[in-house]
Amino acid sequence: MKAVLYIPNSPRPQMARAIRRLEQDVLRMGALVEKSFRLSHQALFARDLTAAEELPQLDKKIDRFYRQIESDCTAIMTMKAPTAQDLRCLSAFMQLVRDLERIGDYAEDLAEIAIKLFPYPPHTSLPEIAVMSHHAQAMLATSLVALADLDEAGGRSIKHLDDAVDSAYDRLYQTLAQQRDVSGVVEPIVLLALAIRCLERMADHATNIGQRVAYIVTGQRS
Repeated sequence: MKAVLYIPNSPRPQMARAIRRLEQDVLRMGALVEKSFRLSHQALFARDLTAAEELPQLDKKIDRFYRQIESDCTAIMTMKAPTAQDLRCLSAFMQLVRDLERIGDYAEDLAEIAIKLFPYPPHTSLPEIAVMSHHAQAMLATSLVALADLDEAGGRSIKHLDDAVDSAYDRLYQTLAQQRDVSGVVEPIVLLALAIRCLERMADHATNIGQRVAYIVTGQRS
């Protein structure tokens, strides 16, 4: 099902345009979050410290979007006499940008982990963790496409994709926790355990975004 937030002949065109502008800002914020996720992946798995160094500035831009969108939503709620449907959309946007902001924070955490891991040899679990990261990135991309199209089915489908990330997390955690042939310091193991936790949480937030899109369209919470 595809819905449209802005209808040219709407009886309340000013409100429709304001909400449409908000949606576009959310998508712009989402594009920055996607970039931050890609950079964190590059830092962690390609050992690219230049990519890691880009994350703090990018995160500041994401945070500015977050604060602005939240402020705009509040202003519209209090000044433009929104309908129940408008309020549903605005409240979903406020929750959705919080999910995006958290994904951006986790991307920055992954970059910091990449910097700390850099002096150590690559761990044998890294290729499997990279697959987990690709899955989580695909979930984020799918959730943003669902938002752009207001696609209820696409938003709900992300929950099924989350199962693969959860399974990978459980499997990798057991591998890292039960590793017995550790020589020297255990810091790389601890850092990788933190990395897979970040990825698992990023996937959860992408799932939340998809569910919020479905709520915008249907008014029904999962």
